[in-house]
Amino acid sequence: MRLVPSEDETALRQVVADVAKKFDHDYFMEKTRQGLPVDELWDELAALGFLGVSLPEEYGGGGGGLWQLAIVAEELAAAGCPLQLLVYSQSIGGSILAKHGTDQQKERWLRGLATGRLKFSFALTESDAGSNSQGVSTSARVVDGKYVLSGTKTFISGVEGADAILVVARTGTDEKTGKGQLSLFIVDSDAPGLSRQLVPTALQAPDKQWTLFFDDVTLDADRLVGELHRGFRAVFDGLNPERVLGAAFCVGIGRYALDKAARYVNEREVWGVPIGKHQGVAHPLAAAKVELEAARLMMEKAARLYDAGLSAAETANMAKYLAGEAGVHCLDSAIQVHGGNGFALEYGLTDMWWLARLIQVAPVSREMVLNFVAEHSLGLPKSY
Repeated sequence: MRLVPSEDETALRQVVADVAKKFDHDYFMEKTRQGLPVDELWDELAALGFLGVSLPEEYGGGGGGLWQLAIVAEELAAAGCPLQLLVYSQSIGGSILAKHGTDQQKERWLRGLATGRLKFSFALTESDAGSNSQGVSTSARVVDGKYVLSGTKTFISGVEGADAILVVARTGTDEKTGKGQLSLFIVDSDAPGLSRQLVPTALQAPDKQWTLFFDDVTLDADRLVGELHRGFRAVFDGLNPERVLGAAFCVGIGRYALDKAARYVNEREVWGVPIGKHQGVAHPLAAAKVELEAARLMMEKAARLYDAGLSAAETANMAKYLAGEAGVHCLDSAIQVHGGNGFALEYGLTDMWWLARLIQVAPVSREMVLNFVAEHSLGLPKSY
């Protein structure tokens, strides 16, 4: 890891920050209130090549890695525009297709992701499976050389704007372990037999949450991504980047919150002095800053390990855990020092709280991260 950013990294941060500030948090929240996508921001990022920054050059991408995409995500969030679509479209969909897609799939789908012309959603979560990915019940069976998909997924993000959905389905059962054998499929968002129902949530973001119903959705054989029954590894080639991007968003949100807080406590005067002069105000912000920088370093380490082709499971989980804790702490601390103003929408803090809080629950809960670290990092007995 470079302690001093390269000129390219510095330039990338600056240009993305300039674009995000041009749109800003007010734009982001106005689109959210209207129930509209942030198409103008998306289109400008696409025009500048930032949506494909981590994807292969031969398919229209920038040829960079997850670290470059994390920079884009962090800078957007730091400007108050946490663009979640980058997580499941560019990060999950892009990473999986780049590593496991056929040449035909890459030409058809990856090129569109790289230019921003196409958008993906990702469907893994089921209400009865929870964190047990191999316990999903949505299934795909072979009928006359095609796959027929049946089942239900829930809390699936951004389906309303997606061109296609990358769906994880059970295609068999391992006779030795009894665990599900998983496969990945590309499903058009308007495929016959696919319906959806909105899940109302407290999140204030342009992306909506959905329950999806697959009622014998028929797929051609070329919609299988990777090998049949061996999709579990491919899934995690998308989930580790998802954890890193989630961490990047929380780091950005933490920066956004602390920046607002620092300006406010320097300007707000009570009894003739800025309130930031008091340790009772300054120390919570300073502690949050320390936590945020630790999370930021772990997030970069995870991204760089992934880009180097090394195992990033431990660091990606740790980064996601640290960033989730730090992001919420930064936001809570910023709200606290604003006093009553922290709850006023014009200050742009409370409307970000659930987005930060989400990272402590999804894409994997902090408890499951601790289970992973206990088992795989410390060698403790498996607890679940």
